[in-house]
Amino acid sequence: MAEWEQVNDPLEPMNRTIFEFNQAVDKALLKPVAQGYRWAVPQFGRDRVRDFVRNLRAPVVFVNDVLQGEPDRAMQTLMRFAFNTGFGIGGLIDVAEPGGIPYHDEDFGQTFAVWGIGEGPYLVLPILGPSNARDGVGLATEWLSDPFNLYMDRIGQDWAIWTRAGVAGLEKRERLLDTLDEIERSSLDYYSALRSTYRQNRAAEVKNKLDADGQR
Repeated sequence: MAEWEQVNDPLEPMNRTIFEFNQAVDKALLKPVAQGYRWAVPQFGRDRVRDFVRNLRAPVVFVNDVLQGEPDRAMQTLMRFAFNTGFGIGGLIDVAEPGGIPYHDEDFGQTFAVWGIGEGPYLVLPILGPSNARDGVGLATEWLSDPFNLYMDRIGQDWAIWTRAGVAGLEKRERLLDTLDEIERSSLDYYSALRSTYRQNRAAEVKNKLDADGQR
């Protein structure tokens, strides 16, 4: 039982198959594109992309702040969005953080955890990678409820939804280039190492959230 709780991977054969598919796509496409992006775009430019992607997520972060019962952080998120959109060239420059309004991220998976929902079994999602049942539902909820996605779908500009998702994925993959290379280089079983790393990091994020809630 203790070993099952530590690994929490009853779907391992299926997960490993999806993992192998993801690795093939990553090595053939995603990693080379991320490496090319790093080579072609200086750090200043990559920081602008990061800030823009973060700003587009602000409405989702705001909703999760509210759903988690954190009005102060919700107001912080709202102020960041207003300042960065209005004074940061539509979010390309994070002017809020130097002004004393730091960035924080929230998602529906964390919200569900605050509500007492367990993580469920470990999952490897096609292209998206490590997750679990709770966070998988959280990702779907975010995709379906994101105001940007809803607006673009309503006006028939679905290309903007997919472009945004692609840019966000590229930005994240570039940030993880060195980390993932080091995990793969230092592990005997890359699948197990990624599983352990993901579950530990996610558990720490949820624990910090729950601890913070308890101190409110």
